[in-house]
Amino acid sequence: MISKSLFCTVLIVFLYSSSPAQSVVGLKHPARYYELAPNVIKPQGWLLRQLEIMRAGTTGHLDEVYGKVKNDNGWLGGKGDGWEETPYWLDGAVPLAYLLDDTVMKAKVKRYVDWSIARQRPSGYFGPVTRWERETGQAVDVAHAVQGEDWWPKMVMLKVIQQYYLSTHDTRVVPFMTRYFHYQLQALKAAPLGHWTQWATYRGQDNVLTAQWLYTITKDPKLLALATLIQSQSAPWSAWFNGRSWVINAAAHQNNEDWMSRHGVNVAMGLKDPAVHYERTGEKKYLDAIHTGFKDLMTLHGLPNGMFSADEDLHGNAPEQGTELCAITEAMYALETTVAVTGEVPYMDAIERIAFNALPAQTTDDYNCKQYFQVANQVNIKRGVFNFSLPFERGMNNVLGMRSGYTCCLANMHQGWAKFATHLWYGTSGGGLAALAYAPNNITTKVGSAGEPVTIRETTDYPFDNTITFTIQTAKPVSFPIVLRIPGWCKQAVLTVNGRAVKDADGGKLVTIDRRWNAGDVIRLELPMQVEVSEWGRNSRAVERGPLVYALKLGERWEKGRDEKEGDYFSVFSTSDWNYGLTDSAVAQPGKMITVRQVKPVSADFNWNLEQAPIELSAPARKIPDWTIVNDVAPEPVTSREGLYKGRVDERLERVTLVPYGFTKVRIVAFPTVK
Repeated sequence: MISKSLFCTVLIVFLYSSSPAQSVVGLKHPARYYELAPNVIKPQGWLLRQLEIMRAGTTGHLDEVYGKVKNDNGWLGGKGDGWEETPYWLDGAVPLAYLLDDTVMKAKVKRYVDWSIARQRPSGYFGPVTRWERETGQAVDVAHAVQGEDWWPKMVMLKVIQQYYLSTHDTRVVPFMTRYFHYQLQALKAAPLGHWTQWATYRGQDNVLTAQWLYTITKDPKLLALATLIQSQSAPWSAWFNGRSWVINAAAHQNNEDWMSRHGVNVAMGLKDPAVHYERTGEKKYLDAIHTGFKDLMTLHGLPNGMFSADEDLHGNAPEQGTELCAITEAMYALETTVAVTGEVPYMDAIERIAFNALPAQTTDDYNCKQYFQVANQVNIKRGVFNFSLPFERGMNNVLGMRSGYTCCLANMHQGWAKFATHLWYGTSGGGLAALAYAPNNITTKVGSAGEPVTIRETTDYPFDNTITFTIQTAKPVSFPIVLRIPGWCKQAVLTVNGRAVKDADGGKLVTIDRRWNAGDVIRLELPMQVEVSEWGRNSRAVERGPLVYALKLGERWEKGRDEKEGDYFSVFSTSDWNYGLTDSAVAQPGKMITVRQVKPVSADFNWNLEQAPIELSAPARKIPDWTIVNDVAPEPVTSREGLYKGRVDERLERVTLVPYGFTKVRIVAFPTVK
């Protein structure tokens, strides 16, 4: 006999997995778009190639090559790592396993999910066995909540299990999460978020996110009470973003006082804070907070690659500042969350700018080595302290290594590409689909009021080409809306269905095509890309075309080294002159003075390296002899108010080659302007 409670749980799971998300009583502003299961999206082309590289490298094998995760793992019942690094790895490995439908990898990650669920305490507490439990033989419960361990790594593991559930609809997950959240609602009174470490206090919005997601399934009011309680114990990111003095103080101070509030990864995670609280409360102040906070953040700390400085603290907008890899992947996920709630195009554009520029530039081709900090204007990669707010005594923050810098980034880098792929599409009300970021893929899911199966083939080399084709495959005609994003950088798109223009597609807007679709219907979206020049810190200029930012193409010399504590690593040195300024004519008339050349197709063995860069730009420039390396970085030359460098400049005018930023390891991307 199946119990009544289990039957209800199974019924809830079935209803949620079989139909699109509906408006939820209790959430005052339910998310505009909802997350789809990772396994309904099948990446193709260059994106599939990237994910396959990840599977062959550390994403697929971190538990085999990295001792901290490999040895006696706490998330499998051992005495080893029981904190954030194993959940960090799984946060990217789980979606990757289901995106690729990889049987071996799915079995590998499922071990950790199974152990977490199977070893949940009767009270609802879960996670690695605590020291107190080992010593006493008792299980953590509400009366002994302080004998538990840090809330923070559990927040990450809850995201892991949520993604696992979306792909499998495992009926164990909903009651497991329900029991834990009920426990947490009581336990937080004795052991608040900051009881063990500050990390949970500054990252509480991630806990709220999964609790509110579970509410969309169970409608359990205790989950909203928990979300409100967690917010009261968490860092007030939304208030900081709205208040504005926080971001100014972060730019002015680099001391130990309140450093957690300007820690770059905390800030990146905090970007989702307004969205999750806006979803629950519907209060406009939260919507205002993300508008104001993100604009202020990028104004005072933004870099041309789409990210903000985070080395590890926010550190201003000078292009010689660094950015931690964890901050990149967490900012992408925070913006993907914000997109779902707000449906606003600027955050969709921001995701692509980070993904296509900052993200690929910070790892090696095989996805086995990473930089802890990358620098926008990076003329060498080497040991040293650089101009970072967190200089390690061994000077290993800038090199490309598996274990260089803190290893949090080794564990956390995997979610960047994996979650980008899972968020190419979202579900909409009315059984529709929304394509809010673009890359080659196929999606197979159920749509329309009756949940009819449909496949859409998205064929493109975007962002290296401006045309995206969507081909509908369905067994019978079906009505449902398709939402397409027109990026803000595109002045006017060309949009057709079966060759006929159907919409005015202005830049910075969403276009909805709601019609009866037949097998073989084709949507063609053309996004004309123009060469533009943007202004950044210290009067520097960056060259852009579509979602790609372009950097000076420099020769690369790689050297392998070894550190006694942090293992093998690579240094990279430029073999070309890098000290160029763009001419004022190129800055004023980029479309006329800067030319575009498609140099090679996007190949089947695609990788983000200099040899594979498919596009090059040619721009007029002059060399600046006095622009030199100081303390391992290339400080931006001082310019006049009108943005001109007035020092000594070579008379000879040259044409320099620019390539997309993501294909570079050493580069200049923020240029001075010269006559």
